Amino acid sequence: MTTLSELARAKVNLTLRVVGRRADGYHDLESLVAFADCADHLAFKPGEPLDLVVRGPEAEGCGALADNLVLRAAKLFADEIGGLVTGRFTLDKYLPVAAGIGGGSADAAAALRCLARANAIALDDARLRAVARAVGADVPVCLPSAACIMSGVGDNLVPLPLPLPRLPCVLVNPRVQVSTPEVFAALGLKRAELLVGAADIVVAPAWPKDGAAFADWLAALGRHGNDLEAPALKIASVVGEVLEALRAADGVRLARMSGSGATCFALFDDDATAAAAAAGLRHARPQWWVHAGALN
Repeated sequence: MTTLSELARAKVNLTLRVVGRRADGYHDLESLVAFADCADHLAFKPGEPLDLVVRGPEAEGCGALADNLVLRAAKLFADEIGGLVTGRFTLDKYLPVAAGIGGGSADAAAALRCLARANAIALDDARLRAVARAVGADVPVCLPSAACIMSGVGDNLVPLPLPLPRLPCVLVNPRVQVSTPEVFAALGLKRAELLVGAADIVVAPAWPKDGAAFADWLAALGRHGNDLEAPALKIASVVGEVLEALRAADGVRLARMSGSGATCFALFDDDATAAAAAAGLRHARPQWWVHAGALN
């Protein structure tokens, strides 16, 4: 069979509100999610024994193959569907690991898309979505890799009523891995504890309507933040250094942390301004991972 390929695009939480902690210990969230134009590359050769090769500039940070979410996703999908055609995966890793941009989740989602294509399974198949949820909280949103409102524990996805405009951006990761469980633990929420009242849960954020200008989206995003930013700063103070550097860049319009960190993003009016900011950051902090591109 022909080798299949998929991009595993970086996920960026433009906003992230922690609604509360459920009785089972998981946290309920509400987040406006977009996807970047930087990605890992996954190739899949169907029909061969299930295997994974990881290579690329960020491969060293991936750890043991047995723990890789690509293999976990493939094995869970094979358990779900008898006779599933699996094969050999080759992952070219470009996104930093444990960075708050869903790199491993995006890889797993790309693997599921490859397997679905090889087995003529629709992407909206309930079995595929169930496996995505079982693999990890960010995998369901990475499966379609389209801007949306994500809520619950990442399992409720609502498409935006209109396309998100292209947002020129710079992504920066200081190459410090931040533990997501530690960040959530630092919130200090007890089981079944809510951070907002019932009325707040019902009233969803109002996003710009069709034809809204870039400035309207910036204003809307500015009214909401990332509730995980403060606890992440306690665990990894370098997040504050990244935010300070981004906010000092010429032409920056908005800067905040994505997910549980440590990757942060900044939005700019145009590609040239974003590229200039990224060049300055690379020169000042050559040890940091820096990407200039766009979100949509």
